[in-house]
Amino acid sequence: MDWSRMPSLASLRAFAAVAEAGTLAAAGRKLNVSHAAISQQVRALEAYLGAELVVREGRGLALTQEGRALAGHLDEAFSLMHRAVAELTDADRTRPLQVTMTPTFAVSWLMPRISEFRHRHPDIELMLNPTADVVELEPGGVDLAIRFGKGQWRGLNSEPLLLTGFVVVAARSLVGDADFTDLTKLREYPWLQELGANESANWWDRQGIAPNRGTNLHLPGYMMLESLRRGDGVTAAARAFIEPEIRSGHLRVLFEDEERGNGYHLVTRPGVQRPPLKTFIAWLRSHRDGQGAASG
Repeated sequence: MDWSRMPSLASLRAFAAVAEAGTLAAAGRKLNVSHAAISQQVRALEAYLGAELVVREGRGLALTQEGRALAGHLDEAFSLMHRAVAELTDADRTRPLQVTMTPTFAVSWLMPRISEFRHRHPDIELMLNPTADVVELEPGGVDLAIRFGKGQWRGLNSEPLLLTGFVVVAARSLVGDADFTDLTKLREYPWLQELGANESANWWDRQGIAPNRGTNLHLPGYMMLESLRRGDGVTAAARAFIEPEIRSGHLRVLFEDEERGNGYHLVTRPGVQRPPLKTFIAWLRSHRDGQGAASG
């Protein structure tokens, strides 16, 4: 389609409103603009087409033969556009709310709380996707990602949900009271890695140490935490999920990352959020803020 040969959509919309309403004032009320603005748009359309579309008739307006022909086509075209938009917005309104997060976050933080959300909002259908993969946020797809990092993802909006220290930890039954001042001693122990995630690999890189690849065990997040508690190996994890075991002495912190700003963030696309997403984010914030008040 050659868009350069098309008049402005605003002028076509103004004329269609005049044809439907019968007067400039009534058309202006339909479009929430002044009758002078409607008149200006209609005159601009007539000038573009080189044809008179409306004429005065008594206190109102009448369509010319050219005006009636154009109005008929516009009525059909705008009706098709209206139906197409309605189908899309209705589908978007009723489709499930899609949320992705790491398996560790899902098991340790979200699932113990999700029944409360379902009780409060039974009308919102949730589709939860626990995966270590970074899922792209695209229109009609995933609405919200809960990601671990510093909150810097290009082209996306993010806000902190759960800021937490990052620790290298092991069961005391595995490491006892051994001295780990020299971090290379960690290579002597099996290493647990969440399947698909790279937090542990990034930690090794930051320390400039190459792990012993032969003893690594890659597991889904929920299995990794259970394996850690059994004493199957050492891992790097968010402290918030294992704090009770650390306090009890069952797990021992061997190294703690002092970098600030790390944690889980709510990540969304820029733009207007559909109502179910707004509701879910508000619920997540209520738990975040409640935790902050309790801990403060």
